[in-house]
Amino acid sequence: MSWQGSWKRRGEWLEVTPGKALTGSDNKEEAALVWMQNVLGMPDKLLRKLRHEKGIQVAGDRLRLSLFKEAPLGIEPRWFELEVLYEDDFCLVVHKPAGMKVHPDGSREDGGVTLDHAVASYYQMNGLEVPVRHVHRLDSDTTGPVLYAKNDFAQAILDEQMRAKTIGREYAALVEGTVSPGLTVIDEPIGKDRHHNQRRRVSPSGQHAVTRVSLGEVLHGASLVHLKLETGRTHQIRVHLSHAGHPLLGDVLYGGPAMAIARQALHGELLIFRHPLTGEAITVEDPWPADMQELYQSLKLI
Repeated sequence: MSWQGSWKRRGEWLEVTPGKALTGSDNKEEAALVWMQNVLGMPDKLLRKLRHEKGIQVAGDRLRLSLFKEAPLGIEPRWFELEVLYEDDFCLVVHKPAGMKVHPDGSREDGGVTLDHAVASYYQMNGLEVPVRHVHRLDSDTTGPVLYAKNDFAQAILDEQMRAKTIGREYAALVEGTVSPGLTVIDEPIGKDRHHNQRRRVSPSGQHAVTRVSLGEVLHGASLVHLKLETGRTHQIRVHLSHAGHPLLGDVLYGGPAMAIARQALHGELLIFRHPLTGEAITVEDPWPADMQELYQSLKLI
């Protein structure tokens, strides 16, 4: 479901022109509700909220929806220089650096700046009163793009895309050994490791997990692989590649060799999602960070 027509933001209001869906109906308000559900994919809960708050206005052939109402950030702003990869009125995609959590998780290590804190600061500095809501997460030491929803409507649509597994996430990893071109998919369930609180492991009683693998290049004692996730289990790529005999370089938790990179050599290089309103396919690329580039160059075969 998507809106292929033109739209404008006017303050807190989104203005669209549904066309015959309104002009061809005697009861325009009822027609607007049907159009919002069938074309925009507006969730029932949000539709009820908009009706209750008088956030739906019909004027002639125009429909105005109060989608951009100001609301608290929900988390303390803490400044950190963000790298913004994509932004509009509905979505924000930012680069997550290594060593930064996406959000506070209540652990003893909390207290520093997380990506959510930094996004709150970015919103504040740009005069936005928008709740900070990430759509997906990355491990603390994994770099790459993280998607944020900037209003209730965007969050509902993007959360549904996550549930339907239609948000594409592609990664690059530097792993130990020579990966066979025949290794194209790892379909192994993942569960908790009873002997180590932080670890996960392949377990028959674990959750379904599928990682697609593509060999990019054979390096000196290592390989560059590109990966696509069909599921999003904790540490999925790290567990699957370790299980396949090719742990990530620097990933000592899962048997990888210690390297100068001082973290697992894993980077999210591509994020693909459909725009919440228009349905347009948005592709966001995130260039490799310096530590991955340096490690790759040091491993290239001469």
